[in-house]
Amino acid sequence: MKVLIVEDERSMALEVEHFLKRSSWLCDLAFTARQAKQFMEEGSYDFILLDLGLPDQDGLKVLEEARKNCPDASYIIITARGKLEDRIMGLDLGADDYLSKPFSLLELQSRMHAIVRRKSGLNNSIVAVGDFSIHLTNRVVLFNEEDVGLSKKEFDLLSYLVLHKNRPLTRMQLSEHIWGGFSDGDYDSNYIDVHIKNIRKKMTAFAPVDWLQTIRGVGYKIKL
Repeated sequence: MKVLIVEDERSMALEVEHFLKRSSWLCDLAFTARQAKQFMEEGSYDFILLDLGLPDQDGLKVLEEARKNCPDASYIIITARGKLEDRIMGLDLGADDYLSKPFSLLELQSRMHAIVRRKSGLNNSIVAVGDFSIHLTNRVVLFNEEDVGLSKKEFDLLSYLVLHKNRPLTRMQLSEHIWGGFSDGDYDSNYIDVHIKNIRKKMTAFAPVDWLQTIRGVGYKIKL
């Protein structure tokens, strides 16, 4: 999943980026409001982690504008401000959560996972799909407790479809949120098709996967 980290403290931004990348999140860094807006104009994000104390514009103003331009993203405010009115205003403007500095990176990730589950209508991190169980936190797909053996990117692709169940996702959307941005010259929809084919091959060795559907001319969806 794709994350924009908007934080002017470079050491903190890099620390968050390093931690999230180790857990398979795709990350972009913006150190100013201007950079953040440019990133949001050029691509979409699953999460935007937003510091309020930016050097060129108040983070609450950035949040207000971002909610209009990136309505599908989840927002977590990360700031040293401790005033109750700032927290209330941020939540009223559409933030999904609020973390005060200093904070635990494990807590940040846990809150991100909780937001994903809530927005996806999931009660926990283990999702039953057909005859399989998909463990979103442990990043494994099991059939009767046996590991199906998906690769890292295959799991990323399958879990992203699961989190957006019953919603058709285009090949471009999947590419952007799983592999990062592609220029027009580099984008190849066959890249997604090959990974879907490999997922189906590995999983059908255990049980049918008719819930993983191809939407002709569009992309793919998981029907639950």
